[in-house]
Amino acid sequence: MKGLTSDSLHQTSLRELTTLALKMPRRSCNSSVRNDAAFLFTVVGTTGFLGVLAGQLPGDWGFFLPYLIGSISLVVLAVGSISPGLLQAAIGGFSSFFPDYQERIARHEAAHFLIGYLLGLPILGYSLDIGKEHVNLIDEKLEKLIYSGQLDAKELDRLAVVAMAGLAAEGLKYDKVVGQSADLFTLQRFINRSNPKLSNDQQQNLTRWAVLFAGSLLKNNKVTHEALMSAMSNKATVLECIEAVEKAA
Repeated sequence: MKGLTSDSLHQTSLRELTTLALKMPRRSCNSSVRNDAAFLFTVVGTTGFLGVLAGQLPGDWGFFLPYLIGSISLVVLAVGSISPGLLQAAIGGFSSFFPDYQERIARHEAAHFLIGYLLGLPILGYSLDIGKEHVNLIDEKLEKLIYSGQLDAKELDRLAVVAMAGLAAEGLKYDKVVGQSADLFTLQRFINRSNPKLSNDQQQNLTRWAVLFAGSLLKNNKVTHEALMSAMSNKATVLECIEAVEKAA
């Protein structure tokens, strides 16, 4: 892969993303709030409905219980402000009720795994468990570069493509991408640890280019991606997943 020797290497238009057949390309680099909104709407709607019912109870119960139920929404918002991780875990569990959620997780994480493998990054582990979904691709040497803020252009390019692979995989399949928030956060972490620093325009160009590059690799390795999804969904070991990739290639 070429490095960031020139920003022109990363110039990628929305038209190019569309020609790749990415769904909703204008939203591909923005965070979706579908799961978050559905969770909060459900909490507020349910507590509101129960509060109205509780108001029909006789005596003090009909006075105090609606206030108690109504406070649940405030507690949820307070938890989200104080400990976002707990709220995200709750949202993750709630999201499992969406019929496409588990398939999305497998498609998303298999894309990170496959692109990392194709680009020469070591695969150390993975999980498809709700709330713990991840693929661990970074070795000790690369971690040192990240923590020291010395990621060079070549390594940033490679990590950017891997980071955007999950987003690209969803974009190739679904009309809306809902699992990209963590990916964009990860990419921003890499960008913040790179040297030299990138301008806002360069960051946007890098993000679109990485989505395009990852999407192209996934389209060219569709059968391999599907085989890896199947292996990961069946809780295969990392070695077994790599064997599945090599057999399908």
